[in-house]
Amino acid sequence: MGRGKPKQRSASLRLLQYLRPYRGYLLVTAALMFGFAVTSGISIGMISPFVKILFTPRQHAVVAAPGSPGAVQGPFQPGASATSPIPAPIAEVTGLGTDAPASAAPEASAGKATGVPARVAAWKRDLRTWFEHFFLTGDPIRSLTRICLTLLVVFFLKNVFDYLQSVLTVYVEQAVVRDLRNEVYGHLHELSLSFFHSRRTGALLSRLTNDIALVRGALAAGFSNFVKSVLLLTVCLFWIFWTSWRLALVSFLVVPPSVFLIVWLGKKLRRRSTITQERMADLNSILQETLTGIRVVKAFSMEEFEKQKFARVAQAYFRSFVKQRRLGALAGPLSETLGVVAATSVLWYGGHEILLQRALEPQQFFIFLFAMLQLMSPLKSLSNVNATIQEGLAAAVRIFRLLDTKPTVVSRPGARMAQGIHEGIEFDHVSFRYGAGGDVLHDVAFQVRAGEVVALVGPSGAGKSTLADLVARFYDPTEGCIRLDGKDLRDYDIASHRRQMGVVTQESILFNDTVWNNIAYGAPDADEEVVRRAARAANAERFILDMPQGYQTPIGDRGVLLSGGERQRIAIARAIFKNPPLLLLDEATSSLDSQSELLVQEALDALFAGRTAFVIAHRLSTIQRADRIFVLDQGRIVQTGTHRELVAVPGLYQKLHRLQFRLADAGLVAQNRAG
Repeated sequence: MGRGKPKQRSASLRLLQYLRPYRGYLLVTAALMFGFAVTSGISIGMISPFVKILFTPRQHAVVAAPGSPGAVQGPFQPGASATSPIPAPIAEVTGLGTDAPASAAPEASAGKATGVPARVAAWKRDLRTWFEHFFLTGDPIRSLTRICLTLLVVFFLKNVFDYLQSVLTVYVEQAVVRDLRNEVYGHLHELSLSFFHSRRTGALLSRLTNDIALVRGALAAGFSNFVKSVLLLTVCLFWIFWTSWRLALVSFLVVPPSVFLIVWLGKKLRRRSTITQERMADLNSILQETLTGIRVVKAFSMEEFEKQKFARVAQAYFRSFVKQRRLGALAGPLSETLGVVAATSVLWYGGHEILLQRALEPQQFFIFLFAMLQLMSPLKSLSNVNATIQEGLAAAVRIFRLLDTKPTVVSRPGARMAQGIHEGIEFDHVSFRYGAGGDVLHDVAFQVRAGEVVALVGPSGAGKSTLADLVARFYDPTEGCIRLDGKDLRDYDIASHRRQMGVVTQESILFNDTVWNNIAYGAPDADEEVVRRAARAANAERFILDMPQGYQTPIGDRGVLLSGGERQRIAIARAIFKNPPLLLLDEATSSLDSQSELLVQEALDALFAGRTAFVIAHRLSTIQRADRIFVLDQGRIVQTGTHRELVAVPGLYQKLHRLQFRLADAGLVAQNRAG
């Protein structure tokens, strides 16, 4: 496809660029996630006053806030200093008074020994004092009620934040997926015809469906889950360091193995995800090809063959997907196992500190332990997020590789707009080859005057359709030049050139829509009389009016509800409706019976008046009234003339003419005998 394979890092940066139009939503989402993390942190912090209310005996006292008049009503504990900023009952349950209990002294001294700034220690002490003073002042039952009400409010806000951020994340995620899908689909329309000739349709469909679905997961995980997990991780680490820096260092023994695990699994998952997505593309290709060619499958009684082929590819996808999921599922349990090992180590060490060293208060240890257990969830989530991101980035590489593919036929800067055909079209020693193959056309040179109808005939593979494709500029010549009104066709804007063309191909391409919309293709406000006139000119109106809903009758996928001749006449009516100055007809009457062919030929004769037309036909009876006939053989023009002139001289045209009419006579004799 593209010249270079996009690197993984560039793919992630390009994905982030799609988030830029929605950065306002992302900022609000980040604020909601921050609120979610803060309320989660508060809920962890509520453990301390709750434990003290239930398990620390204290005298009933009504204690005012520090510094307020009448600081204390009730008895002081023995030994409490009158100058202490914290009342004795609070000092008893917090261990943070001037005469702090012995259990707090080692931790405090340890903090000083490690060089913790005094103002940080004071801020920590003041915040903790206020927090516990708010919940522990007064009657224990009243304090318990206050704690429970606070928990209700905190968890309500936490879930509101979680819901709102989830809704906004889905909005941003789906908006980005929509933009990316529209860009990929639009880019496919910009690519040249040669691109589609070398690609499987099912693989391209897989880019628009399966790959973009995986990118959606990466976007959701990359922003929502990742940011959310990081914030929760930060909150848990805050409480871990708040309670004991020593235990925090012990718990961090799990971090290096977890990081190594995430990186290792990420590389494995990226490779495995690429293989899985290729298998899905194979599956889509077989499905699309089989359903499109279901008539051939049934005609050759190859249902079992197709079932077995599909089953083999499905089995390959199954094995690849299971291997990928096996790796992805490994991340969470391994991270959690490492976390549990760290938690049990901390539990043992913390219990040792409480029981033997008295260096940590029980309620602090409860906060630490709960924060450690809560730490497992964001760690496990980050591991799973990494797996999802790697799948999405592997899909993004494939999508960006498609987006980086450049069309081979493009309009030049400052290209002129095509406005009809005034002089004619000239092939000036044109040669053409597909890719690295041999020449399909060799040194073709001729001129077609404006308003002239020329026919291209010759055996299969002679280059007739390729020549018509060059006129439509689906391809550019490998050598030589095609001129329109004396100017190089490559100097014209492609879209303006093709807007003045009408094309009827050998295989009638119709859409799963109504008859009306297939005739008036791309013109929803088409004049009714113009549409009907086009249908009448193509000898199609009679069978259209016999259909259940007339012009508004749906015709099924690719016009499957119509006969071959009816599909062809609808396609001709579409070309007539467009009323173009240039017509390209590739076996336009190949699916018509003799009677319909005669009627359509009369309509085409009227349509050709004043227009330039290239008509490709195997049935020579349809081109007898062409102004000139070019006979092609092995990519070269071997004869030129009118039907009358070419039939009269020995050559390929005369040979083809005699062969066709001999076969027609033989068929007529056989039909008469059968009658």
